[in-house]
Amino acid sequence: MTFDWNAHRFSGGVLALDLANTVIFRENPERLLDRFGDLVELPRFAEAAAIFRIGEWGEVQFHPPLAQKGIEALIGIREAINRLFRGAAREDGLKAEHLSAFLRLGSDLVCNEPEERDLRLPNLSEKKRELSLGAAAFLSAISLLEPARLERIKICPNCHWLYFDESRNRSRRWCDMNVCGNRAKARRHYNRNVKQAGNNHA
Repeated sequence: MTFDWNAHRFSGGVLALDLANTVIFRENPERLLDRFGDLVELPRFAEAAAIFRIGEWGEVQFHPPLAQKGIEALIGIREAINRLFRGAAREDGLKAEHLSAFLRLGSDLVCNEPEERDLRLPNLSEKKRELSLGAAAFLSAISLLEPARLERIKICPNCHWLYFDESRNRSRRWCDMNVCGNRAKARRHYNRNVKQAGNNHA
């Protein structure tokens, strides 16, 4: 069953984190869900990403993998990105094993790009670009390794998505205030009412 790849699904702020976030509730195995469990979602994600990441890439077309080997490579870089930046967000630093796996997988993806492809990091060039989804996610992630950007990567306490905090004083708490922030607010309100009801009956 397909679903809407809307703005909320791209709350990560950059393509690399959006790709990692195609798995939701990563820190809750009972609720974990991989949106790419249905492969029909791959081209739909790629098409939506070109729209929602125009501020990162300018006019671009992301090519989703079609063959099994390409799909495995995309899932591999997705998981490498998640491990690398989730550890950084927890202030565990960039682990050597995670960084080396990320670079190795990314290098393979880039090597498989056609020779004419523009492999610069994300930029707002006026020229339209074409890239495989995996190579683009790798280049997007490379741009996050700069220390000033790395420290802005956070984990949403509600859905466990990774997101890039662009707020001036790095005060953003949720991947999306309109979704996860409101759900947390509603949960706190419910818990207060339950507690008050319990006190009244004590």
